[in-house]
Amino acid sequence: MKQIVQLILSGLAAVLLTTGCRGLATSGEKSARKDLAEVSRQWQTNLATLTTNATLHEAVYLAVQNHPQVIAAFADWSASVESITVARSLPDPKLTFQAYIQDNLTSLMPGLSADIPGYGKRDARAAAATSNSRAKYFQFAAAVQQTAFGLQKSYYPLHFLDAKLNVNRQTLTLLSKLEALARAKNEVGQGTLQDVLKAQMEQKQLQTETTNLEDSRQVMLAQFKAALGLRPEQADPPVPAEPNFTDNRLDDEQLLANALIQNPRLQELAAEIRSAEANIQVARKEKMPDFSAGFQAEVYEPPFYWPQASISLPIWRDKLAAERAAAEAGLRAAKARLTAGQISLAVEFAEQSYLVREADRQLVLLRESLLPRAKQSLEIARVAYQSSRVDFPNVIDAERSQLNFQLDEIAAQTQREIARAELILMVAGVRPGNVPLLKPTNTQPAN
Repeated sequence: MKQIVQLILSGLAAVLLTTGCRGLATSGEKSARKDLAEVSRQWQTNLATLTTNATLHEAVYLAVQNHPQVIAAFADWSASVESITVARSLPDPKLTFQAYIQDNLTSLMPGLSADIPGYGKRDARAAAATSNSRAKYFQFAAAVQQTAFGLQKSYYPLHFLDAKLNVNRQTLTLLSKLEALARAKNEVGQGTLQDVLKAQMEQKQLQTETTNLEDSRQVMLAQFKAALGLRPEQADPPVPAEPNFTDNRLDDEQLLANALIQNPRLQELAAEIRSAEANIQVARKEKMPDFSAGFQAEVYEPPFYWPQASISLPIWRDKLAAERAAAEAGLRAAKARLTAGQISLAVEFAEQSYLVREADRQLVLLRESLLPRAKQSLEIARVAYQSSRVDFPNVIDAERSQLNFQLDEIAAQTQREIARAELILMVAGVRPGNVPLLKPTNTQPAN
């Protein structure tokens, strides 16, 4: 019989140690793993750099898949999904050995024991881990949105810098023609050398500004490269030529309603509320006792078994009350943060939508009124100067007005595109293109 007992215990230990066991996944764990698998199937990292004919959408897609900030957030979410399994699992069983030795070994009792958490504790801990995992997903989604916006925020100034350089070069060509005109008039005694000098000074000043802009391009290109998640030693990426402008007007009321539902920051805060509620359930379950059960078998005597059992005594009521109070305070804090987030989002929405509308009005004014008139004024001034009806400073003033309005148009469009990108991505939480994110839910975050 001793051999039978030894054989049973040895076989049981071998099975436990070599093959292990699997617990039963909760519904929340299954759902979290399904979501993780859905995103993982679409996820790639360390993608190739941009091609020379890449679009802005392709640059955004590369950035959100390749940026270290997004990769880290994705890894944190993956780890939080695994933590659900840890939270709902039973503690490991224990193999025990007890021996009595006097002059020699007189008793040997191998055994097996297991700890059993109190009723509902594992479910409560799994629910808390599931809610925390959901919050981690929304942190990941927010990192995607931030990276997409960061890419566009670095791209538009770089794109419009090239537009500024083009305007400056066209203006330099114009100034060169004006200088030639001033020289010709001076040679026939109809103009003064001062007119020539004024044209030259304007050119020198604009050439210096153009040189500074060209120099600043390297800084902006470095920012664009960093926004793509490329390391310093990697080659500089090509800048997409097409910015994919969208001139359609936004429905502010509908956009704000959607933002309150699908903004990742608000969804994260709502998930923190559910996590805090789950922590309250965990704290409530702490008053339930835990159990331990097992047995030992005597090897040197006729088969004799020693059953073992124990139960914890949760007698420290102040400790239990403190755990519950802390969890309830955490819930109040989470609700307050959500309310603060909703207020902040509404203010941010108002600010960014105002900037978009302001830029739209400025663009209409410049394109439909100021720029056409400035071009007409410059042409009239140039013709009038040729016939000596106006002085050269009038021509220079007209040239400056046209240049300034052209630069104002570029600045307004830069402001519009950056504000619109922030409004769509950071505030409204609209998915950037077809990046790998879960479909947004249509449920309002709980208060």
